[in-house]
Amino acid sequence: MIRIDIATLFPEMCEAFLSESIIGRARKAGAVDISCRDIRDYTLNKHRKVDDKPFGGGTGMVMMCQPIYDCIKSILADIGESARPRLIYMSPQGRPLTQAIVKELASEDNLVILCGHYEGVDQRVLDELSFEEISVGDFVVTGGELPALMLADAVSRLQEGVLPNEDAYSLESHYNGLLEHPQYTRPEEWHERRVPEVLISGHHANIAKWQQEASREVTKAKRPDLLESC
Repeated sequence: MIRIDIATLFPEMCEAFLSESIIGRARKAGAVDISCRDIRDYTLNKHRKVDDKPFGGGTGMVMMCQPIYDCIKSILADIGESARPRLIYMSPQGRPLTQAIVKELASEDNLVILCGHYEGVDQRVLDELSFEEISVGDFVVTGGELPALMLADAVSRLQEGVLPNEDAYSLESHYNGLLEHPQYTRPEEWHERRVPEVLISGHHANIAKWQQEASREVTKAKRPDLLESC
């Protein structure tokens, strides 16, 4: 079972997401161990201040080293000295998150994810603790919580016992390099549009062939770049 620790200024926000739906049920069942740690609990001032003005000027504030460092060190102490967790900082400057990276991280025993805020995090604490940086896209959001939750969700659903079986994720978009084939449900006809006949034929071999061919067609139309690397 993987353990994921999220260091954040907004643990309640993260818990609200992680307590619902598939991930919430997986946590209750013990299939994944996900905890949220409040960085403010590690401040050394009565106002629980975690940020200050940036050197060199500029707008916004920068998260300070000390609260982050002490928070992460506390998490590492809880995990144990023998463990070597992956330390990840969610950052628009990081390497783009892909399903291949998700599969790589899903094989780890421990992940520690740091959520930045404001104008970011003092670079010195990232260097001191050897964080790797991961981005969920070439855009900027107000904090690292949403990206961290996306990563935690993607990694968690690959753990044994989270989804019904391996087919629940291995046939999806990106897992094997292609986009997923179109999906249909009842009724068989809607607005004069019928479900492809092969899908209601009951012929499993033909259905599998159609799904594979449809997957390639969807990928060719929407993401032709993926075909080159598939």
